[in-house]
Amino acid sequence: MAQIWDLWYPKAAATGLSFARGRIDKATIMLVHAAPPFLTVTVRDDNGLTIAEGKDLAATDESPITRLTLHGSTIAREDIWPTEGDLGQLVILPGGEVGTLKQWWHATDHTEWRWQIEFYNHR
Repeated sequence: MAQIWDLWYPKAAATGLSFARGRIDKATIMLVHAAPPFLTVTVRDDNGLTIAEGKDLAATDESPITRLTLHGSTIAREDIWPTEGDLGQLVILPGGEVGTLKQWWHATDHTEWRWQIEFYNHR
């Protein structure tokens, strides 16, 4: 069963802005690149029924990657510096393209990082 992850920046513009919307196979964790300081996240099934929601999720740290985790019908946010344990996780980019995290490295002082993601599509 597929899922649609809809990420909204609720504090932008007059009423908020869409940040990313991506369709994936079922997942409980989604990494987000360059997430805004607040996110409202809704995960829906193929029929449009809401599976889980997280409203006005505030940033927990200053980092380039955010981890969103489904806990039943709720979503938790944690801003992270990925580790080897995050390799293989899905990453959604601003706009909604979703890839798989293949490599990650960052300096110990967090002043630089290098990463690779892979994109794969099928019909």
